[in-house]
Amino acid sequence: MWCDDLPAESTWAALWRGYILCARCRGIRTVAESCPACEAPPPSLAPRVIRTEDGQEFEVATAFMGAEGRYEDWVFLILLEREWKRSTADDTLLTRISEQHRPSDRAAFVLLFWTYFETRFERLLRQGMAAIPEPIVADLLQRYSSIGARLDRLYRVLFGTTYWADLEDLGYGQVAALLRDVQERRNRFVHGHPEAIDDTTVQRLGEGLKREHEAWIAAFNRRAALSLSTDS
Repeated sequence: MWCDDLPAESTWAALWRGYILCARCRGIRTVAESCPACEAPPPSLAPRVIRTEDGQEFEVATAFMGAEGRYEDWVFLILLEREWKRSTADDTLLTRISEQHRPSDRAAFVLLFWTYFETRFERLLRQGMAAIPEPIVADLLQRYSSIGARLDRLYRVLFGTTYWADLEDLGYGQVAALLRDVQERRNRFVHGHPEAIDDTTVQRLGEGLKREHEAWIAAFNRRAALSLSTDS
């Protein structure tokens, strides 16, 4: 599994490690490569010289803005890791749930992930609407408040396609299939069928988490490039 290759001291928040925001288009990139959204070249790593009013000069190391949107992006991943690794051996509370409707011992992992996904998806939409006045953005997000409407109808209004089609086109068809399955099972969970989130669902999502992260970045960059062309 992807997390087995992480250094011993790392958490799952390492999925954001190495990514920065492009200073030109606000896309997500690495320092060593050209921006996949706007093709801006790798930034200089040379230190900057700062001169004070009294004429003194200081060298300051180059710094870049991390690609995570909010501190919560790190928190979500750490919580997901905690839930994934949490021992369920002594968890007797689930036995109070009818066996017919009993979900996976780690069903909370899926529910937590979906909350994280929804926050990142709104960030992607806002990036794609960067050239639109904020009152219109707020109205659209309120009008299409459910994640289902945003994934399909609002995405189609803004970009002429769906998120699923974007992922397919970017080479992440398996991620699209995984997310659609997770969405369906999460919906069934909250509408009377908690057993829909089973151990297989949890395992597939855990194994696919890194790939899903990369897929979201690819879609985000496609919409960052669109936003840049609109601004131009």
